[in-house]
Amino acid sequence: MKNGQNIETILAQFEPISLAQMESVKLMNRIDTKYAVPMAVLPLILEAAQADYYAQEIDGKRIATYDTMYYDTESLDMYVRHHDRQLVRQKIRVRQYVDSNLTFLEIKRKNNKGRTNKKRIVVPGFDITAATESVLKHKKKEDEPITVAQFIESKSRYHWSDITPHLWTKFHRITLVNKAKTERLTIDMDLVWDNVVTGEVKTYPDLVIVELKRDGNVPSRMTDIMLSQRIHPFKISKYCIGTALTTPETKRNRFKKKIRLIEKMLND
Repeated sequence: MKNGQNIETILAQFEPISLAQMESVKLMNRIDTKYAVPMAVLPLILEAAQADYYAQEIDGKRIATYDTMYYDTESLDMYVRHHDRQLVRQKIRVRQYVDSNLTFLEIKRKNNKGRTNKKRIVVPGFDITAATESVLKHKKKEDEPITVAQFIESKSRYHWSDITPHLWTKFHRITLVNKAKTERLTIDMDLVWDNVVTGEVKTYPDLVIVELKRDGNVPSRMTDIMLSQRIHPFKISKYCIGTALTTPETKRNRFKKKIRLIEKMLND
């Protein structure tokens, strides 16, 4: 990780917040604002945020490891709907929170008002197609057990048999929570995309994707910090950019401009 020691030194100066303390800041139904940031600027952003944010800490670590497998149809329907600017769309993924040893099947839905809603359930591993009839339990005790197939078909527009593994996405993440506990900030670094269909691998070691998650478009200290660094919101999907970079034959005209802007920013 570039600047890793410097970043860890800065993070050590934040007040910590535990997973248990973050229970009230899940924001599963939210508005997201994303930014693409060069790694060289990240220390400046973190230093400016120290007074107003907590840093999530798990077992003494403030930089977490995330492994994610995105699923899609054979025709990449989820990717294409995003590419074609369909406002209502979904993503299906299995994400492992490596440091906390938890793996979730997650379904993200975007509505035509720009809000993101996420539903998730604990699963035993990444290969959900091999465990569609496995009986899973919700986190809440009062919820009835459910199978992977039932969860996918009740929470998405897709049949479980129509989706297959498509793209590994791996990264390190810093999570900040504002001291009013009304927003979360995720900072993703060391991005690696590994396409299980094409075999193509792409990395962006100098790119940082910052995502501000709020329950509505309320004022945020982070938006001020970003403006002070002349960084403006930048709509970006890790899944779509990774797919465009690693699937040469798919349509990607809309994402070519974003990729060029990212590479120009990193080169500058």
